[in-house]
Amino acid sequence: MLTSERRILTTHVGSLPRVEGLADLIVAREQKQPVDPAAYAATLERALKRVVERQIEAGIDIGNDGEMPRPNFASYIAERMTGFGSGGRLRRPIPLDAKHFPIWFENVNKSGRRRLDVFGWPQAMGEIHYGDMSGVAAECDGFERQMATRPGAFAETFMTAVSPGFAACTLMNNYYAKHEDYVFALARELKKEYDYIVGRGFVLQIDAPDMGMERGGFYQEKTLPEFLAAIEMHIAALNLAIADIPADRVRLHSCWGNRDSPHAFDVPCPDILPVLYQAKVGALVLPFANPRHAHEIEAFRRLKLPDAMALVVGVIETTGNYVEHPELVAERLIRAAACVGDRSRVIAGTDCGFGTIAGDTFTTEDVVWAKLKTLTEGATIASRRLWG
Repeated sequence: MLTSERRILTTHVGSLPRVEGLADLIVAREQKQPVDPAAYAATLERALKRVVERQIEAGIDIGNDGEMPRPNFASYIAERMTGFGSGGRLRRPIPLDAKHFPIWFENVNKSGRRRLDVFGWPQAMGEIHYGDMSGVAAECDGFERQMATRPGAFAETFMTAVSPGFAACTLMNNYYAKHEDYVFALARELKKEYDYIVGRGFVLQIDAPDMGMERGGFYQEKTLPEFLAAIEMHIAALNLAIADIPADRVRLHSCWGNRDSPHAFDVPCPDILPVLYQAKVGALVLPFANPRHAHEIEAFRRLKLPDAMALVVGVIETTGNYVEHPELVAERLIRAAACVGDRSRVIAGTDCGFGTIAGDTFTTEDVVWAKLKTLTEGATIASRRLWG
């Protein structure tokens, strides 16, 4: 995994706007509407081409495929594994923000922006098994086709995959005796996807918002110590799943939910950092541009980042259409370098993805590219000041 040895490198969290009308086709497929396979394949290829080109134009150093083929970053595994189905007896709990801010939640539901149900994902109805690798293979193939025509355009490339813990909190368990059994079953099967991605030459990014957002979601009825014990179990399962991958080929992303909600019940970052440090990964990818958690970058002065870890620090917010000024981005990066105590282990990133769920985005496509451009401009300013 590259680090910022000579200047601040830039990346993002993974999902980007599904361009060229791709989101409409994905939504239609998810809603079981007829979609012409040839039209879908052609649209996907155009979208991949465009999203790679726009990252390069913005100056991103460490890029990916923008998660173009996926309906979202988590439930895609139900299409790649057996054992999942619909009609289960459980429903994912709505977050505390929705319960305590009902007017906000009502407005979200009235807006019509959300086109796919995020609370009714498939559920584990039997023993889960990852046998067919064609889905992840096709995703890697599509990205490699684009990169073959642009050799060296990115300094490094990555692919994302959901964590066992978050999958267990959102694709509800209607089969395994205990939640822990389900988490470890997911870890054993997702290991196949993780190993495959790294075997294809990509850095693996594990998306694990369970570390933060599920304090006010799946685990909202638990005490803080009970929640911390639960996510320690999630990390143990993840470590099992990545046991055969060098730590410096894995980065771990966590967040408090990529939504423009009040976030009034978010668990503080300092509370979960010691648990995140237990992950056998080479970098953490965390959000510090949003108004709820920006100040918590200071936690790294007291809770020192492990020597073998880098920090991809979120300096661009992903749920609003303000385009940050490069000087603000530079200030955030310089502050992060001071808190970490090592400029080479700071990489500039975004708080979360820009297209977490197909057809449900907060920022428009043109704004996203402007934000990524200002990310690189701010990193250039910070590099001049940190390296001279």
